[in-house]
Amino acid sequence: MLESIIIWLVVGGLAGWLASLVVRGGGSGILVNIVVGIVGAVIAGLLFGAGINDAITINTFVYSVLGAIILLAVLHLINRGRLAR
Repeated sequence: MLESIIIWLVVGGLAGWLASLVVRGGGSGILVNIVVGIVGAVIAGLLFGAGINDAITINTFVYSVLGAIILLAVLHLINRGRLAR
């Protein structure tokens, strides 16, 4: 159980960090990266049928990063629309 939580935190942090590099060009801090990566994994699970689980594979990691990129892109569009008003 503890190992699974550690896996979620590490992979979530890496996925969030990579996604923030792609979308914004820089990291947002370790805690935000972890949250974005984990939520990205959930989004990937809903969209692609994959996400973070007890066994990390290249596919699940890539899907987690893609989900995090989607999340950050949507948030970026929402914030841009809010600032344009």
